[in-house]
Amino acid sequence: MIAVPASSVAQVGVTRFAADGTAGDGTERDRASIAGTAAVAVTRLDLTDFRCYRQARIDLDGRPVALAGPNGAGKTNLLEAVSFLAPGRGLRRSKLSEVDRIGGGPWGMAATIQTEAGPVAVGTGRDPEGEGRERRVLRIDGTPQRGQASLTGIAGVVWLTPQMDRLFLESAGGRRRFVDRLVFGFDPEHAGRVAAYEHALRERGRLLRERAGDRTWFAGIEEQLASQGVAIAVARRDLATAIDHAAAEGVGPFPRPRLAMTGQIEEWLEEMPALAAEDRMRQALAAGRRSDGDSGGAAVGPHRSDLAVRHALKDMPAEHCSTGEQKALLLAIVLADVRLQTAARGVPPILLLDEVAAHLDGERRTHLYDEILALGVQAWLTGTDADLFGPLAEAAQHFRVVDAIVTPR
Repeated sequence: MIAVPASSVAQVGVTRFAADGTAGDGTERDRASIAGTAAVAVTRLDLTDFRCYRQARIDLDGRPVALAGPNGAGKTNLLEAVSFLAPGRGLRRSKLSEVDRIGGGPWGMAATIQTEAGPVAVGTGRDPEGEGRERRVLRIDGTPQRGQASLTGIAGVVWLTPQMDRLFLESAGGRRRFVDRLVFGFDPEHAGRVAAYEHALRERGRLLRERAGDRTWFAGIEEQLASQGVAIAVARRDLATAIDHAAAEGVGPFPRPRLAMTGQIEEWLEEMPALAAEDRMRQALAAGRRSDGDSGGAAVGPHRSDLAVRHALKDMPAEHCSTGEQKALLLAIVLADVRLQTAARGVPPILLLDEVAAHLDGERRTHLYDEILALGVQAWLTGTDADLFGPLAEAAQHFRVVDAIVTPR
């Protein structure tokens, strides 16, 4: 369950600057004056055979990171490397072998993360001894890890990429994955529940198509689907509600999004406790075996839920808003999630923003930078025009990326 007191959220990210650089209370402040090392930040990044990088090392001091350079230079690849500090397949959701540099060996990434408890060394990459299987290996402070869930206790990582711009227009599956990624930042066990649910759903579908298995076997699978499915739906609902509340704080000219999870399970949860919803789902699955066998799926479950987002001021579904408004709504959701994680964990996550600044007008860009600095988050920003990051001045570290070579500006 995700629950953060509203008072805690309200205390996060309260610093605001006017367009002339003054603070919200009218006192003169510049962005460099509040720049500092984030409580959680990457201070060294080493890459080997990662995408376009044969070898690369970047030393950092914890301030936001601005990466400027032409398209195809390797900027997004650096953000992808940082995204592997979170469980999962990274911001591109690529197969591990696709991350290997062409002509190189299995990729590797090592990072030093500064935390409140001190520096933590993380090393990860594709297992060179996978014997044909795609497997990601992970070490923390030199100790091999059995799974990736331990990464969640070190640092949260949140990202926004151009591929997410059509989130409100494309399939509900993409929106569910978006919500699940945000849930992972609070509950690392959620990933395991989602994976187990999807596996059980496929297994039930296979048995139904093949007319295999007896009632006892189906009852066991459906019991698992009901318990895990409702738990997944509750976690998604709680996250959407929490972000909806956090987004009420607003960020300057960014529109306020209203969020809610929709679907049959969500309707049941409005009417009854979670245990009763599990019973209802179990009964629905048993009653639907014949029709589910014909369709090859399952008519009920969190795999059919969706994220509904509305532009609060216009009371308009996000999918009916302009392209610019959709981008602003999505960014507002991500910033609200950062505020929520900061309130819940006591420290902000690392924020990855790929090609975001170029698609914002000057006012929204200014407020984005102010919010990043007010939150004390190490944000990694990319763009083709270094002038876009000029307002950050010494409050950020500036790098030029050309042909997979990274140099300080």
